[in-house]
Amino acid sequence: MPIGDVYGRTEDGPGDETYIVRTVPGARAVKTYRCPGCDHEIAPGVAHIVAWAAEGGEDDRRHWHQGCWNGRRTRGITRRWS
Repeated sequence: MPIGDVYGRTEDGPGDETYIVRTVPGARAVKTYRCPGCDHEIAPGVAHIVAWAAEGGEDDRRHWHQGCWNGRRTRGITRRWS
């Protein structure tokens, strides 16, 4: 399945899986999320990354601070979601 701008780009993510990644601009960030990289909140209005495993589907997406996503290879995920 080709991945275009509508679906995001692909990147290596945690656990050596391929992730689909989108950048969320601050103007479109209207809810509070909890970053799995640092376990801190991402406040409304803060630009961030949304990512999900390509094999998992969009229902498994998680919202990350840009810096936490960039550092995902040098540290583990601090929060596991159910």
